[in-house]
Amino acid sequence: MSNFDYKAALKNVPHKPGVYQFWDSEKELIYIGKAKDLRNRVTSYFNKDTNVNAKTRVLVSKIRNITFTIVDTEVDAWLLENSMIKKHQPRYNVMLKDDKTYPWIIIKNENYPRIFWTRRIVRDGSKYLGPYASVSMMHNILGLIKETYPLRTCNLALTRQNIDKGKFKVCLEYQLGNCKGPCQNYQTEDDYNNSITEISDILNGKIGVVLRKLRADMEQAVGDMNYEQAHRLKRKFELLDNYQSKSTIVNSSITDVDVFSIASEEKIAFVNYLKVMNGTIIQTQTIELKKRLDESDEELLTLAIIEFRSRYDSHSKEIIVPFDIDLDEASIKFTVPKLGEKRKLLDLSQKNVMFFKKEKIDQYEKLNPEIRTDRLLTQMMKDLRMNQLPRHIECFDNSNFQGKYPVSAIVVFRDAKPSKKDYRHFNVKTVVGPDDFATMEEAVHRRYRRMLDEGTELPQLIVIDGGKGQLSSALKSLKLLGIDKKVTVIGIAKRLEELYYPGDQYPLYLDKKSETLKVIQQLRDEAHRFGITFHRKKRDQGTLVTELELIDGIGKTTSEKLLKYFKSVKKVKLATETELMEVVNTKQAKAILAYFGEKTLAVED
Repeated sequence: MSNFDYKAALKNVPHKPGVYQFWDSEKELIYIGKAKDLRNRVTSYFNKDTNVNAKTRVLVSKIRNITFTIVDTEVDAWLLENSMIKKHQPRYNVMLKDDKTYPWIIIKNENYPRIFWTRRIVRDGSKYLGPYASVSMMHNILGLIKETYPLRTCNLALTRQNIDKGKFKVCLEYQLGNCKGPCQNYQTEDDYNNSITEISDILNGKIGVVLRKLRADMEQAVGDMNYEQAHRLKRKFELLDNYQSKSTIVNSSITDVDVFSIASEEKIAFVNYLKVMNGTIIQTQTIELKKRLDESDEELLTLAIIEFRSRYDSHSKEIIVPFDIDLDEASIKFTVPKLGEKRKLLDLSQKNVMFFKKEKIDQYEKLNPEIRTDRLLTQMMKDLRMNQLPRHIECFDNSNFQGKYPVSAIVVFRDAKPSKKDYRHFNVKTVVGPDDFATMEEAVHRRYRRMLDEGTELPQLIVIDGGKGQLSSALKSLKLLGIDKKVTVIGIAKRLEELYYPGDQYPLYLDKKSETLKVIQQLRDEAHRFGITFHRKKRDQGTLVTELELIDGIGKTTSEKLLKYFKSVKKVKLATETELMEVVNTKQAKAILAYFGEKTLAVED
């Protein structure tokens, strides 16, 4: 085993599909492999129990660095591994075949286009989809197309002139229902081409477009009472709805482009690079840039583009980027894609750079936990438009049951973490009936009136579980106490996770993946949990006491004594007269026995 610290390196390898690369002490790429789970596969090389192959042991002894590229699926990993091995030809990899290694599905450039598979690409205007790393997957897709769309399989020259002259006759495929007979004008060219368009959409992953059209056609057929046609469309819809569309790395029409994406933090940035040649990714790398003078993302990305193109000797005339770049290079076209295959490439690059950014930051924060806290609080301060870090946050929630047993709960977070010893709940005193706004007003007033009286430090942020109404009620109490300008108060509405500010007409929407929103949701959920727990306890106690109070001669005080002694109504019901008289007098004991006896008889009757 080498002196390479593989355990430290493995910590950075994710449980995701992708391609891994092993490098030696001379910084030479010595092996490239694919994996459905990168962490598990790379770990297996360093497992003494399974690493019995002599050549594998030699390979492992030379490893000094491990890099990897994550992809969307295992199929993508196969394709990327294939192209990278061909490009770099690492010493310990088996040499792969030429570009015919994987097959493609072709939509032939001809009248009434045929669809079939091939390993040979001819630049004749035909459309090629793929390549397919799994031949069985490709045949499954072709089988689905054949079952769903009757197309011709013959190689006849179906020109309009030949068809009109009646040169052809339908074959057995027509009799079997596998072809609609365009050779004898039984199917129009427009109808045939509509099927080709739908198939092309399916192969490009745009199955939703096809399904929407089929649904509309089904509804139209039903409306016209053409139920036979509706049934055929329904069958086609069900087949496509269950189909998992293929996944490819790059469309064959995209050649010789560079793809860049950036993810930036306050002091560092990460840039990912993908090199695309002949329809596949052949190079990929992510680098870290340390900011010195608070450089912009555009400045950093421009610097990285120049560095990568020099390092890999790239002369691509098109560069895909996430935003416009002011780079004086007349021979280069910068593309900021919004849709399509190029957008998918940019998204893949962005996925890689975001993963590396997260991993790097996680490493920093594990070594220095306070870094994460400060970063999170700083982000929250920016997102919530505050002028101080929200180190102390409090959240209010109300609960009631049909207007009865109203309670309020408050939870406290310090440094974005629950501080359960500071949780409090309130029995509402001044509100009658189900008035949530008045309940919130009372709870907020009581909480901060006491904090002011005791000289306790106020929170920097107050979160109200509710919309504008609850927020306005809370603000009334804060104004009455004269602290409305000293704290930030917001309301969060459950339905769309809207954040409301006092006086703002429109709510603030945070990104669903925002860490700030996650903290606020955690506060809200914790307040709800804490409030509901207390509310249920109070409600259950209230319900039980009411049951005993229905008995003649048993009032609230006596019922509470009975519950305290017997612990439950059930045990009161089962108690003997002697046992009851340990708590109540003879008359009350007889009344209790009579009450529960009557209920038992009523049930039996």
